[in-house]
Order: sequence, then C-alpha cells, then structure tokens
Amino acid sequence: MQFVNPQRVCKGMQLGEVPPSGQIVKDALNVAWPSVLESFFVCLAGLVDTIMVGSLGSHAIAAVGLTTQPKFLGLAVFLSLNVAVSALVARRKGADDRESANKIVRMALMITILLTIIISSIFVSLAGPIVKMVGSQPDTHEYAAQYLQIVMGGMCFSTVSLMLNAAQRGAGNTRIAMVTNIISNTVNVIFNYLLIGGNFGFPALGIQGAAIATVIGTVCACSLSILSVLRKDGFINLRSVKGWIAERTSVQSLLNVGSSALVEQLCMRVGFLLFAMTVAHLGTTQMAAHQIGMNMMSMSFSFGDGLSVASITLIGQSLGRKRPDMAKIYGNVCQKIGLICAFAVATVYFIFGKEIFMLFSREAAILDYGAMIMRILSITLFFQIEQVTLFGCLRGAGDTKFTALVSLISVTCIRPGISWLMCYPLGMGLLGAWLGTFCDQVLRFILTFLRFRKGQWMNIKL
Repeated sequence: MQFVNPQRVCKGMQLGEVPPSGQIVKDALNVAWPSVLESFFVCLAGLVDTIMVGSLGSHAIAAVGLTTQPKFLGLAVFLSLNVAVSALVARRKGADDRESANKIVRMALMITILLTIIISSIFVSLAGPIVKMVGSQPDTHEYAAQYLQIVMGGMCFSTVSLMLNAAQRGAGNTRIAMVTNIISNTVNVIFNYLLIGGNFGFPALGIQGAAIATVIGTVCACSLSILSVLRKDGFINLRSVKGWIAERTSVQSLLNVGSSALVEQLCMRVGFLLFAMTVAHLGTTQMAAHQIGMNMMSMSFSFGDGLSVASITLIGQSLGRKRPDMAKIYGNVCQKIGLICAFAVATVYFIFGKEIFMLFSREAAILDYGAMIMRILSITLFFQIEQVTLFGCLRGAGDTKFTALVSLISVTCIRPGISWLMCYPLGMGLLGAWLGTFCDQVLRFILTFLRFRKGQWMNIKL
C-alpha cells in the first residue's frame, strides 16, 4: 500500500503535476515537526508545572487545574483571531502577496492589544467568583483565584506572542514559533523551580510562584515574537507596510473566518468548562487525578496540534496557488503521519500509564484513578490526534463554520452531557467523565472525516 496515492485521494478531481511521494512527505514533515516539537515542549512545560506544584499537595494540583478552562475561555477570542490570521496569511503566501499579508497582521495586532486590555481587566477583578463558579472547594478556592489573577493580569504578553506566531505559521515559518516557545517554556520551568519552593535565595511563593513564572515565560516569548516580525528578510515584516487597516476583501475574510472560529472556540470552552465543573464536584482527589490525566491528554494532543498547524499552512498555501488537488493530498498525508504518532504514544501510555502518574503523586487513590485514565486515553488518542489534524485541514481552507457546528454538537453538548449522566445518575464517578471524553473524540473524528472526504471545503474563497 502506497503512503501517498494521489490518484486515490483525488479521485474525481482534476489532478495537476504532483511532486514525487517522498517530496510530499518531506514537505509535510518540514512544516509539521517544528510545530509538533513546539506543542510537545509547551505541554511538557505544563507537565513539569504540575509535577512541581504537586509537591505542595493534591489541593495545589486541583487549584491550578480549576483555572485552565476559565483561562482558555478568556483566550477564546484571541485563538479564533489567530485561526483566521494563519489561514489568510497562508493564502497570501501561496499567492505571493506579501503586502496584503503584513497589513492583515498589523490590523490583527492592533485588535489583539485592545481586546487584551478589556478581557484582562475583567478576569483580574472577577477571579474569585469565576473559580467559585467552576467548582472550587474550600481548600482550593483562594489558591485558584490568586493563580488566575496573576496569569490573566499578564496575559498581554501571551496574546501578542500567540498572534504573531500564528502569522509566522501561516507563512510556513514554524521554526520561529518553535524556538520562541521552547525558550519561553524553559524560562518558565526555571522560575518554577526558583519561586515555588524558594531555591537559590528566591522567596517560596508556592502557587503564586508558579503563576509568576508563567508570566515571566510569556514575556520572553513576546519579546522573541516581536523581534521575528521586524526582520527585513522575513515574509512577515511589519515594517514593510504602513497603516493599520487591511484592504476591504481581507477585512471581510478576517471577520468571516474569525467570527466562525470564535463561535467554535466559545462552544469548545463552554463545553470544557461544563465538563470541568462536572469533575470538580466529584472532590479534590478526583479533580487532582483528572488534572494529571488532562496533562497527559495534552501531551498526545501536541502531535495532533502540530499536524493541525502543518495542515493549515500546507492547505492554505495550496489553495492560494489554485491547487485543491495538492491541498487534499497534503491533508491525507498529515492524517497518516498522525496515525503513526498515535500508535507510538498509545503504546507508551498503555504499558507505562501508572508509572507516569507516579511522577506527579504517590497517593494510592490518585494512582488507582491514573491506571484507569491511561487505559482509556491510550484508545481515545487515536481519534483525538486524527480529529485535531482534520480540524486543521478544514480551518486552513476557511471552513470554520462547519468546525464551529461540530464543536457545538460534540464539545458543548455531547461531552458534558454524557459525562454528567455517567458521573452522577449512573454513579460511575471519574470513569464516566473519561468515557464522555471518549464519545466526544469519536464523534468529532467521524464528522470531520466525512466533511474532509466530501471536499466542499476546497471551494471556499478567502
């Protein structure tokens, strides 16, 4: 069986001149591996964060875990804007329209700064009520509120860095984003060590220290990202154009793709928030075990996320060059690479699941939950990595209305609904929550796979 079979993938389509199979795979890997490595190191830093915070007790792990979904809910508008920026820059790169791409990035930067001021102020002032709504317990409430205030208070560095990196990815410069994130996360881990436990003369700030370390890491990321878009030899160079408003066509495309992506992000974040609230009410021990499991799920997600970035870039650029056949071929190749990654990660999780959990906690109850979570996760991640890659394919084409609909159905309704049903009425506890997660991932895979196969996404104009 051929790894790349253009005739089969593009059946019924007009097939242009196709590069050799080896070149196609090489192109996909060249774009994908920096993004996979970047996402992996971001998740690894999160794991180290959790391990270091875990030294303070299970209540500390649970407290930090409670802030995850509120934090991403606050970032939803920026993540959706970044999807639009990546897709549009990729199209402009494929059409070799550098000026339009840079005007889009300039305008997105201005929007990002203005929205950050508003959203950061809201989260800092309402941190207490927000974590209470999520399901904080008496032993986690104060710590969770403090962590959320510090992280969201310094979010301006994170949002600017995320947007500029999204633009670089759309242009195919995935190595820039990789280096930026690896350096910033290394700084984060170093300051975790210094500030959580108070080493080398630094104050022992506990959970507050972990939050401050996160902000310091994003300051580094922001600085490096800004430097990357001031280089004269780069496709993205903000000094190469004047003005802060893009042309009308680009503004309309940014609004169309960004608004659909925002709906998708809000649907996902509301669903994840409801899901987190369901688990939080099971108790601190269950929440701590769940948070460790979610960290491990993020590790497997990093492979899908990297391939998703590659899909957005390769498909966007192919469609910009008027080559829908190559867009479909690259999407298919990214899916196959995702399957190989899934098999490797699933093998490790299935065999060494309990030992991995022992890095975070030695509590018997948490380890028992961990063995169960890792068995379910070793199956779930096949669907997870594939659906994340497929989401990238559709986003790269600008098909964000469909991805928003899928998120509404599966993440907002199916995952929290089934999880709650299994957790409480059926009395399955934490097992029920993870079975709900499995159902969500399977449904998202089926819907996005069918959409990709039909090919309507290749006709969207940006």
